[in-house]
Formats: sequence, structure tokens, C-alpha cells
Amino acid sequence: MNTTTPLNYRHLYYFWVVAKEGGMTRAANRLGMAVQTVSTQVRELEMALGHTLLKPEGRGLRLTEAGVVAMHQADQIFQLGEQLPAALRDAMNAPSVRLGVGISDGLPKLVVRHLLEPVLLEPNLRLLCHDGEFEDLLGELALHRIDMVIADRPAPSNPAMRLYTHPMGSSPIAWYATPELHQRAQAGFPKSLGTVPVLLPTGHTAVRARIDHWLMKHDLKPRITGEFEDSALLKTFGASGMGVFPAASLVNDDLTHRYGVLKLGDCTGVEEHFFAITSEKKIQHRLLARVLKR
Repeated sequence: MNTTTPLNYRHLYYFWVVAKEGGMTRAANRLGMAVQTVSTQVRELEMALGHTLLKPEGRGLRLTEAGVVAMHQADQIFQLGEQLPAALRDAMNAPSVRLGVGISDGLPKLVVRHLLEPVLLEPNLRLLCHDGEFEDLLGELALHRIDMVIADRPAPSNPAMRLYTHPMGSSPIAWYATPELHQRAQAGFPKSLGTVPVLLPTGHTAVRARIDHWLMKHDLKPRITGEFEDSALLKTFGASGMGVFPAASLVNDDLTHRYGVLKLGDCTGVEEHFFAITSEKKIQHRLLARVLKR
């Protein structure tokens, strides 16, 4: 079985100082040590790495090819070390409050911002948002790598994963369009959806099945010109005029202002539901508790 000798960072530091000073004597003076001691520890580093790092040149030393590589890495290591006291001082002077949130892909990002609004003005907030597949995010939550998952569905029943679902409300769905498409589709809505291009979320979102049912109920067979997993992409392409698209009317003002679209009409009876999923029933994280009390 192959084993790797752990790197001795003290030996690496002595080598770094020798390389910086250009010689053993100057390095020993800087370190306040005997020349023989410094020389011995640099040789031990070379033996551990299996490469000669320094070779004589005139009255001093210069780096070998392997030494150049080692010096480059040592520079990064010890420069970071030199920055550590300042980093700790800054951290202690302004301690951050961390909140890790997993966002199920396809969830409207404007809605997520709205749901997190109660904590966005928290002093020294450090908000870490991870966008990903619902199942993957639940795994991260179960391993306590994030504090909660925001999704459009509750956590599945799984005895192996102790997860708790907290309803965060819902939003009616409405149809939006650019001014040009709005003008074409306004008369005769919702039947007019059968005469204009339409964009939809993909089937991996919970709301897609409800929209499909609504279209069938109104005997509509729209010309679907695009389907998007990412809600932001859906809105971006919709704002470019590619098609009429559905979105949560909860953020109507942000939506119309940011994307320059107009509300065409309601997708009556269709709502998108939002849930927070946590790994603890009794919430200890004060910011998480504030989000869930909204």
C-alpha cells in the first residue's frame, strides 16, 4: 500500500525564507537560527518531496526547476498565512450571520427574493443561495450543508430523511406578454392564446400540470415555441417577444418593471405554491425563524 508523508510546513517555511533571502546564512540570521539547523531542515524537505529544490550559484543559492514550482506554492501558502490575522480581525469586528438557502430550479427568482425579504436588511447578513435539482438540495439539507430549501412542493415522505415542510403561501398565475403580443392577444382572451406563440415551464415544475389542465379546460391547443426549466430564462425569452408566458402575479410590479411586459390576463384557478423545507422541526436559526413567520 502506498503512503504519502505529510508535508512538514515548518520545513517548507524554512525553504521559503532561504529562497527569499538567496542564501542559508541570510536566512538563518532572519530566522534567528543556526545555519546548520536551517540547512538540515531544507534537506529533509527535499528528501520528503523527492526533488532537489536549491543548488549553489556563486556565493548563494538558486532555485531548481522543482524549486520554482515549490516556491510558487509556498508563496501562496504563506501569503495567505500573513493575511490571516487581518482576516480574523475583520471577521471579529463585523461578524456575519450566515443563512444557507437551497432554491429548487424552476422556482421564480423574483418570488424567492420576495420570500426572503424579512431578512435581507439584516446587518452583516451572509446569504448563501444554491440553485439546483430538488432531490439534490434535499440531500444537502439532510447533511446540514444548508439551512433550508425553498421549493414548489413539500418534502416527500422518506423515513431515512427527517425533513419538515413549512407552507410559505401561494400566488395566482397570470399571463404576460410584450406590448406587441399583448395587443394581438388582448381581444378574446383566453381563446386568443390559441393564436399567439406561448412559452411554458417544463414538466419538472409542479405548476406545469396545473397550467396544462387549465389549457385543456378552455379547449386551448397553443403553439408552444419554448419550454424552460429556469424561470428567469422563461421570462427573459418572453420579454424578447418569443411568446406569451405564465408567471406568479405575486411579483407583478417587479415583473412588469424589470422585464417591460404587460399582464394579459389571469390563469384563473391556477396557483403556484411555495414551501420551506428544513431538517429541524423546532427552528433554532433566528433568521430562518423570521423567514418562516412571514
